[in-house]
Amino acid sequence: MPAVEVYSIDEAFADLTGIGGLDALGRQIRAQVLRCTGIPVGVGIAHTKTLAKLANHTAKRLQSETGGVVNITDPIKRDWVLRNTDVAEVWGVGRKMKLHLDAMGIKSAMDLAKADPWTLRKKFSVVIEKTARELAGTSCLELEEPDPPKQEICCSRMFGMRLTDLPPIKEALATYMMRASEKLRAQGSLCKKMRVCIRTGMFNPEEAKYANGVVVDMPYPTDDVRLLTKAAVDAVERIYRSGVKYSKAEVMLLDLCQPGEYTDDLFAPSQTAEATSVMRVLDQINSRWGRGTLRLASVPTSPDWVMRRQTLSRSFTTRLDQLWTVVCK
Repeated sequence: MPAVEVYSIDEAFADLTGIGGLDALGRQIRAQVLRCTGIPVGVGIAHTKTLAKLANHTAKRLQSETGGVVNITDPIKRDWVLRNTDVAEVWGVGRKMKLHLDAMGIKSAMDLAKADPWTLRKKFSVVIEKTARELAGTSCLELEEPDPPKQEICCSRMFGMRLTDLPPIKEALATYMMRASEKLRAQGSLCKKMRVCIRTGMFNPEEAKYANGVVVDMPYPTDDVRLLTKAAVDAVERIYRSGVKYSKAEVMLLDLCQPGEYTDDLFAPSQTAEATSVMRVLDQINSRWGRGTLRLASVPTSPDWVMRRQTLSRSFTTRLDQLWTVVCK
C-alpha cells in the first residue's frame, strides 16, 4: 500500500514508487472521487512533490484537454509544463517573491528550475532553493509521516450544574467513555488501564473541596466500550463521597497499545472477535447517521447535567441549520 500524506482537507500526496500504469490509476482515482462525492478533482503525477503540485495545477487549468490527469514523469512533458507555467503558480512562490524573481529574469517555472540553487539560497532562503531543485527533478521534500497513535486519551467535562448523587455522575462517565472509546478505536488502539476522576469546584470558598481518582487495570487489552464503561462506573463507586457537590468528572485511557504489540497471557481471557465486530458496526452506524445514534443504554440523550454552552460560537460553515438568515426589508 503506498504511503500517503494528507496535506490539507482536499489534497494529499502519495508515493507511487514501483506502481505501473500511473495514467490509468490517476483516471481511476479521479473517477472514483467524482462518483462518490460529485467533486471534480485534478491528479498530478511527477517525480517530486513540487512537480506533482505543478502537474495538478496544469490538470485543473487545462481540464478539457487533459481530462483532469497530468503525468509529467516524461522529461518532454515536464519541460513543456515548466515553460508554460508562470513562476507565480509554483508551490511556495507568492506574489512578493515573484517580484524579486522577475527582477532576476526568472519569469517561468522553467527559469526557476534552471536557476542556480546556491544563489537562490543566499539571496532568499533554503525554501526557494529546494523549490528550484524539486522543479529540476531532485526530490528534497519527503512525505510527512502521520502522527503516531496517542499514548493517552482523555475525556473531561465540567457539569452544567453541581451533582451530589451518584447516578448522574455514572451517566456522565458513561457518556465520556463513549467519546474516549471512539477516539481509541479511531487510532486502532487497545486500552490496558484507565483512570477515573471526580472533583468539586475549587474556587468557591463556601463549598467543600474534594478530588479523587482511581486507576483500574483492565482484564485484557480492549476497545470494547461496554467493558470500559462498566469498569469506569464501578470504579467511581470507590471514590464517591456523599454530601459533596461535584463539578467535574474525567476518564483517561492509559497504557495504550496496538493489536499485536503485546504478549497474551496463555490463561487470561482476551477480547472476542464478536466484540470487535460489534464495535466496528457501532462506529459505522454512528459515522453514517451521526454521533450518538447508537449508544449504550446508560448514556442519556438530554441530561440535565450537560455542560452549559449558551455562549458557544455558531458553526456557520459546517451546520446547515446554523446558516445566517438574511432578511430584506
